[in-house]
Order: sequence, then C-alpha cells, then structure tokens
Amino acid sequence: METILSIAGKPGLYKLVSRGKMNLIVESLDESRKRVPTFASDRVTNLADIAMYTDADDVPLWKVLDNVGKIESYKKTAINYKKAGSKELRTYFAKVLPNFDQDRVHDSDIKKLLQWYDLLIKAGITDFKDTLAPTQGESIEERANEE
Repeated sequence: METILSIAGKPGLYKLVSRGKMNLIVESLDESRKRVPTFASDRVTNLADIAMYTDADDVPLWKVLDNVGKIESYKKTAINYKKAGSKELRTYFAKVLPNFDQDRVHDSDIKKLLQWYDLLIKAGITDFKDTLAPTQGESIEERANEE
C-alpha cells in the first residue's frame, strides 16, 4: 500500500519512501521521481486523511477521485480546470459529487482535486481505494515501516 502525500508549499504529490530519524523521505510523483526529505516544520498531509464536504456526511477523497475516474474513463480530465470559470467548475463537480456543499467547497478545492487526479493518473495510479483509503488505526509511520 502506498502513502501519497501533499506537502504545503511544494507543488505536486509525493509518495512516502522511507522514514529517517527526524524526517520522512518522499519521492515526487512527476517524471523526475526526485527524492527529498521533509521535516517536522513541513505541513505534510496524507491524501487518505482528506474528505470533501457534502450536504450529508463528508466523502473520503478516494471516493471523489474514483467518481472523477468513472466520468473521465480513468484518463486525464477533459475540463481545463486551470482556466475554467467558477460556474463551469461547479457544474462539472456536481456531476462528480452531486451533493457537495456549495458553501464550504471552494473553486480552489475543486481545482486542487482535479490537479491531483491528473497527477495520479499520469503516475499510473488508478485504484484510488487501494492507494488512498486508510486502514483502521494506521499512521504514516506504520506505513513507512511496512515499505
């Protein structure tokens, strides 16, 4: 099982490779596959811990990404989310997650989600449940020790 991370201030997504004494070693998911250390001062977020707001319960990110995958046939997104206006983004996202919370989900959240989807697809990750769904009580450190 892979641990996919987002690091505040650094573009893209990263795969957890190893754990050092005072840091984590991560590898970028882009073509460079560059390995870099992250430290306690970095804001690191595991994608398994992210959920999208809806009118009912929050929906785990892997389910939302899977919905995008079904719409896009697990290929790169057809919408140009970088240039799309608010109305176009929200209309598209309503197909992905019909009951998303209009007030709490911002355009930037939708753009970030679609950017992550494209990065994951480009990296060959299409089984979002297997890759991103957390297991009960598992932490990043435990996952690092398994790899």
